[in-house]
Amino acid sequence: MSEVSIREFIFPDDYLVCASLWKNSAPGVVFAQSDAPEEIQKKLNYAPELFLVAEFQDQVVGTVIGGYDGRRGMLYHLAVTKEMQGKGIGRSLLAEVEKRLRARGCRKCYLMLTPDNLSKLDFYRKSGWDLMDVTVLGNEFK
Repeated sequence: MSEVSIREFIFPDDYLVCASLWKNSAPGVVFAQSDAPEEIQKKLNYAPELFLVAEFQDQVVGTVIGGYDGRRGMLYHLAVTKEMQGKGIGRSLLAEVEKRLRARGCRKCYLMLTPDNLSKLDFYRKSGWDLMDVTVLGNEFK
């Protein structure tokens, strides 16, 4: 297999393929209002180096979005195309975004798994992530 490369997301070039990946990759990656083009553009004003894509043969095959507020990190949309799952791409994206978060001074990072995506729990545990006993609340501003 040819090498997979990881690079920063480019807007608008990568948007449609990434949006399609998020909509179709697997349970747990929820496409919401925060994934609209104008919202993704806002994200790129804050740490664009934490928004990564994986490419194989010039095609985007995976994504991860990292966020960092100066105190804590957060991961979103770690997704790999169904055809490329199980080849280490998700692990590579996770390792790269973690490295970039640490370089910014991040010492603690969170991610959330939806109930329909708990099959990925083992993947994250093998990558050094631990379960936390928390209750997550949310407010989607409209």
